[in-house]
Amino acid sequence: MGRLVHFEIHVDDMERAKKFYGEVFGWSFQDWSEYAGMPYFGAVTGDENELGINGALMQRQSAPPETNQALNGYACTMGVENYDLTETKIIENGGQVAMPKYALPGMAWQGYYKDTEGNIFGIHQPDVNAK
Repeated sequence: MGRLVHFEIHVDDMERAKKFYGEVFGWSFQDWSEYAGMPYFGAVTGDENELGINGALMQRQSAPPETNQALNGYACTMGVENYDLTETKIIENGGQVAMPKYALPGMAWQGYYKDTEGNIFGIHQPDVNAK
């Protein structure tokens, strides 16, 4: 089986992106630029004993996604404990709503956002009472 083990988020401004993901999700970063030959920061997204994966922020090598462009790649979704609090942090740190919060009935709350670099990502809060 080909299990997902790593992700990369392409960014224009590394410091701005590190601040955004650090402030919103509590991620920490390790400089792996020497290995990659470009600005590349490993993203530690949580405790290694919890379900999930780590990834990286890498320097964008082409034009960023255009406004209102349809998603044409993978979208990462982060599990959160408090949807509304996380949304507030996203907005306060320069993110924008791409698709407002909606219910996955009997399962969770879901929504999509644009980060400071123009990338789309989701947040997901499990809730059996969502409707």
